[in-house]
Formats: sequence, structure tokens, C-alpha cells
Amino acid sequence: MIKGLTLSLMMGPGVPLTAPRGVLDALQSVKVTAESSDTQSGFELTFQIEKNSPLITLFMLSGGAAIPFFRVLLIATLSGRSETLIDGVATQTQIAPGSGGRSATLTIQGKDMSAAMDILPFDGLPYPAMPPFARVALIVAKYAFLGLIPKVIPSLDEPPIPTERIPRQSGSDLEYVRTLAEEAGYIFKMEPGPAPGLSFAYWGPQISLGAPQPALTIDSGHADNVESLSFRFEKDGTEIPIVFIHNQLTKAPIPIPIPGQIPFMPPLGLVPPLPPKVTLLKDTAHLSPIGALVRGFAHSAKHSQAVQGQGTLDVMRYGRLLKPGGTVGVRGAGIAFDGVHFVERVTSNLTRGSFKQDFALKRSGLLPTSEHVTV
Repeated sequence: MIKGLTLSLMMGPGVPLTAPRGVLDALQSVKVTAESSDTQSGFELTFQIEKNSPLITLFMLSGGAAIPFFRVLLIATLSGRSETLIDGVATQTQIAPGSGGRSATLTIQGKDMSAAMDILPFDGLPYPAMPPFARVALIVAKYAFLGLIPKVIPSLDEPPIPTERIPRQSGSDLEYVRTLAEEAGYIFKMEPGPAPGLSFAYWGPQISLGAPQPALTIDSGHADNVESLSFRFEKDGTEIPIVFIHNQLTKAPIPIPIPGQIPFMPPLGLVPPLPPKVTLLKDTAHLSPIGALVRGFAHSAKHSQAVQGQGTLDVMRYGRLLKPGGTVGVRGAGIAFDGVHFVERVTSNLTRGSFKQDFALKRSGLLPTSEHVTV
């Protein structure tokens, strides 16, 4: 489709196989939204086909079925480096018949592999003497046949004593795992790759550590590699959470304010705003002191990002794919917004002759913590 870029499409019930040439020729556009948080990633494929094409029957019957899972796998290879854009399942298929001799339009929409965990309810399933992270690992292990690999960070919760309490599942696997993540101050998301057909099911804290991706550059002449980039400063959305720890001697709750600097999310902005709102997390009084602090840190991490950015880049000019869930440098946006930002969301839009990415950035404050960014 584009010189220097190769797009591979694999699909099929259960195990995805390389799509035939006719399917690739009919493919007109691809849209993939990848999230860094526990929001599901999704995709949309648009085909132009003849009204009587057998592809319509294939996709309408297979793509519309919940079991077996109709897998869709998209892999982009840029300059010899392969990246999995999405590994998911089709959830909706639409057909728009053409008129006036024009071809029909077939649209397939889907979500990442977490959608496979949201089909059957398992209400009442017991997990005796199992801490939350062990329950999550056991639940994800059920989907090993779909290539899901648990990537679980143990939480600080103590395992329940069977004589006192036996945890029982409520809702589908996805609903229950998300509930456990929220209680632990964690997130649950899918990380496609590294090998085709495999996905890591990550259950743990949202981390902004690691080497930044090559800098996004604007208003710097020939060095520009983004088409648009804008920022806004919103301190109204920031909060100071206060957790309550139960004192065993006095039976009175002790309020503890949580600072904006999170251990697993170091500050990316030098000057954070003073949060205008104080939030009381009263449901932390029944937790252990460490568990209450972890819940407070997680709440602070979600409500301390005052700087929001968004923009668009051309992948071929940027030279690689921008990935969410990590950090990236910014140059040319002014001293207030230059520096390192966290990549919250990336939407890849690929058509014939064009591959662009819309992205959303965030960080805690103004001014960079370092004068240098990765080029």
C-alpha cells in the first residue's frame, strides 16, 4: 500500500490464518485505536467488494458469531520492524450495498482479545485461599488456547482465610478481573505481540517508566515529524485523595492525604498545579494500611494529569509507530509543554497511500523535568 510499509492481515475462527490475496485487494481502510488504560482497544476494517462476493457470506456468518471466536490480526512492518497493531475478535459486521454500479462496502468492527472474556458469566465460582493476583492468573489461563498469556503483578492484598471468607466471582471473567483491578488500584489491558497470535493480559499498576520514544517535533523546520500538535492545561480535573486507615487501638479512622508524586509514575512535569479538589476515599478504612495507600496512589495517578495534548503524525515521516502506554519526547511546542509526556491513546488510520496516527498525551505539570529528549 505504501512504499516501505507492509500490512499483514490474518483472520479466521479461533486460529487466525493469512488472508487470501483477494481479501487484501478489497481492503480499503484500517482504523485501530490502542489504549494505555483499561479501556478496550478496537479496530475497524472497510472493504469494497462486489454485491455477490462470497466474502459477504463469510464475514456475516463467521464475524457475527460469538463462538467460535472470529480472530482478526493486523501486523505492520515498517523498515524491517514488525509491530502488531491489533489482535482481537470481530464483534460487529455491517454491509452497505452499492448503488449506481458502485461496489458494496463491508465494515468489520471488533475489540481486543479481552472481548473473548466477556461472553459467559461465571457467577458464584469460588476461589478459596487465593489472593486477587492468583485469581486473575487462573482466569486468564482459561484462554490460553486463544494465545492469552497472563502478565500479572502481585498486589499487596492478603489471601483470604477459607474459614472466614471464600471469594466468589460475580459476572463474566472480564467484569470480575476489572473489579479486582479497581480494588487493587490496578488496570487490566491487552498487550498484543510480540509473536503473531499471542497477547499479554496485563494486570498491574499503570507505569510510566522506561526510555521515551523518539521525540515528536513541531515548528522546527525540516525536523518536523508531526502534522499537528496542541496542548491544554486543565487543573480542575486534579484531586488530592485522602485515604482512611483504621486504628486497631482507638477504633478510629486516621485520614492520610496522598501526594501527587506516585512511586511508579515519576513526575514528567516540573511544576504541577495545586489541586482545587479534595476527595475522601472512605471505602479504604476496611483495608490494610498498605492496601489503603495503594488505592490512594492509584486514584491520585488518575486525577493528577493537568496537561493534555493531542495531535496527528505521518508514520512514514516519523519513521516508526508511536505506541501507547509509554513515554515520548516533545520538541518545538514551547518551554511550558516541551519535554517528556505519557502516551495515553493512539489511533492508527491506514488507507491506500496514507498511514497516519492520532495520539493523546498527558502529564502532571508544566515545564520539562529534563532539557533533553530522545531524537
